Amino acid sequence: MLNISHNQLNKKVNLNHFNSAQKVFHERDYKHFNRFLLSFAIAAFLILFLPWTQNVSGKGYLTTLRPDQRPQTIQSPIPGRIEKWYVQEGDYVKKGDTILFISEIKNEYFDPNLVERTGQQIKAKSASVTSYEGKVKSLGNQISALTNERRLKLEQAKNKLLQANLKVQSDSIDLEAARTNISIAQRQYNRVVQLQSEGLKAVTDVEEKRLKLQETQAKLISQENKLLATKNEVLNAQVEISRVQNEYINKISKAESDRFTAQSSQFNSEAQVTKLENEYTNYEMRNEMYYIRAPQNGFINKAIQGGIGQTFKEGEALLGIMPADIDMAVETFVEPLDLPLIHLGEKVRIQFDGWPAIVFSGWPNVSYGTYGGKVVAIETFISQNGKYRVLLAPDPDDHEWPKDIRVGSGANTIALLEDVPIWYELWRQLNGFPPNYYQPQDIDSDSKKK
Repeated sequence: MLNISHNQLNKKVNLNHFNSAQKVFHERDYKHFNRFLLSFAIAAFLILFLPWTQNVSGKGYLTTLRPDQRPQTIQSPIPGRIEKWYVQEGDYVKKGDTILFISEIKNEYFDPNLVERTGQQIKAKSASVTSYEGKVKSLGNQISALTNERRLKLEQAKNKLLQANLKVQSDSIDLEAARTNISIAQRQYNRVVQLQSEGLKAVTDVEEKRLKLQETQAKLISQENKLLATKNEVLNAQVEISRVQNEYINKISKAESDRFTAQSSQFNSEAQVTKLENEYTNYEMRNEMYYIRAPQNGFINKAIQGGIGQTFKEGEALLGIMPADIDMAVETFVEPLDLPLIHLGEKVRIQFDGWPAIVFSGWPNVSYGTYGGKVVAIETFISQNGKYRVLLAPDPDDHEWPKDIRVGSGANTIALLEDVPIWYELWRQLNGFPPNYYQPQDIDSDSKKK
């Protein structure tokens, strides 16, 4: 009570005759209590200077180190209907073991002989391709024959043109000779006429020379007609060359057109054969997809689709499988404030759910029941829970993790940082400051080397 009254009871009432008062207010007890308080204060003061390991704690769960070892669902790439189950939940399966058989639900694949019929179509189209190849080859031979025939015909026509030109030259020479003869005959006739007028020649001589002159004139006209006929033969030979060229151009063009048409049909048939072969392969692979097989060794977790006759869409999950051979890891999450303190290769202590542990976060050497871990991956983008994901692998320098832990169970993690006095850690916690930032020794040594 507060001494605010003038009536002080502690001076008027005597408590010494009570046993409890005698034990409490004994001077010897005061000395023991004071000694206890002094010892406790000294011990607390000394404890403040003990080393304390700063740490970053987090909560996570067990996962696998590699993505292909994590639990997965098995889907069907095609829609279908469940016909038969070969396994049950909890069974161990090896890679390639048949898990489920399904049947077709699309009407375009109902034919049980679809693959065989497609193979027959491929054979028919392949025979058509062979026929077109033969036709193309025959037309090619025909074009070669026409080309050779055109060459021979052109040589023949050119020879005729050459003969006609030579004949024109010969007839031109004969025409010049005839002109020379008529000039000579004309002079002889004139000379004889003059001599006959002088009485030196008889009339019969004049008549002979006139007859010879007329004959020479007739030969000249005949030779001119012959030269014109020969020139006409040259023109006919030239026309023949043009006709032969045009005729065989038309024949060869028609044969090439037929060959191109046959090649087009051949390519079209080859394209159809390729398309049918593609469909044939697709049908074969689709038939293989009727048997759902295990992608790797593992255990059947849960049948998502059950029963017989139940239909499903493509890509829909049918069952879950857990791989058998896995490398365990812990997936934990840390605050963004503590992320710069986490480094690859850093040591982490882990306490698994279901495994008893006595954890002294500030004195890891006296912790019991925790297991060693090592940081192998740090996520560079924040997760949906507002923290950063860190992946931990077993520490090879520590004892092995329990064999009975399962993927998905919880785990508490403690990342050990710098050693500081306890008083500093209490001061940091009271003020809400982050732990001391530091670099691991290997990183410092690498930086010094650089």
